[in-house]
Amino acid sequence: MRTTVFTIANQKGGVGKTTTAVNLGAALAEKKISTLLIDLDPQANATSAVGVEKQTGKSLYGPLRGEGTALEMITATPYEHLALIPSEEDLAAAEIELAQTENYLARLRTVLEPVRAKGAYRAIIIDCPPALGMLSMNSLAAADFLLIALQCEYLALEGLGQILRNVDRLKAAHINDQLELGGVVMTMFDLRTNLSRQVVDEVKQHLPDKIFQTVIPRTVRLSEAPSFGQTIFAYDPLNPGATAYRNLAKEVIERFRLKELK
Repeated sequence: MRTTVFTIANQKGGVGKTTTAVNLGAALAEKKISTLLIDLDPQANATSAVGVEKQTGKSLYGPLRGEGTALEMITATPYEHLALIPSEEDLAAAEIELAQTENYLARLRTVLEPVRAKGAYRAIIIDCPPALGMLSMNSLAAADFLLIALQCEYLALEGLGQILRNVDRLKAAHINDQLELGGVVMTMFDLRTNLSRQVVDEVKQHLPDKIFQTVIPRTVRLSEAPSFGQTIFAYDPLNPGATAYRNLAKEVIERFRLKELK
């Protein structure tokens, strides 16, 4: 089975990045697409959002240091077809330690090679910290496609150019020649405001082929679900947020041909 690696990154916090990683992963799993969610954020929000307890020594911190393998860290979730590599606070130390290692930007790619080679997952989704530090840059170096979660506010637009420049730098340095911008997911869309529509229109103007048609609405239930250790599909399956993430999954499946397993 060919594995496609997506990283969901944005240096700005609070833009719906983890919500998108978790619920997109769960929506793909609903479609029987075997998916591995990797929590690369030391805050471990994606880990708790799928109802998995944080465990010391159960993250990519060890493998990034050359201790253990990523395959050993894979953990089951309550959701069929969705597995997880959890995070833990110790992962924060990797931000400093990675800079002192050889090929420091390629460490994650090396660590994930056995997972890709095993071919057990059609999609791997990496949730990054809200900063363009060592962990996020490693995720970009390990990914096939970058998915950007972008809040429907003008300040969020300022960071879009920054992360795209980092993609260009990685490619120019031949650290990841294959990396492409897979798409922009517009999050926290508020139908009641003109601002949300204006921001979406501006992104469409600049990146017409990359923006997903599905916009993720701002809903209270979508914000509440992680605190109960549940995806939106388990917490409130009829919520507009659940509908939106199912529609986004359909777009992702079609755009990246995830049904084609060979």
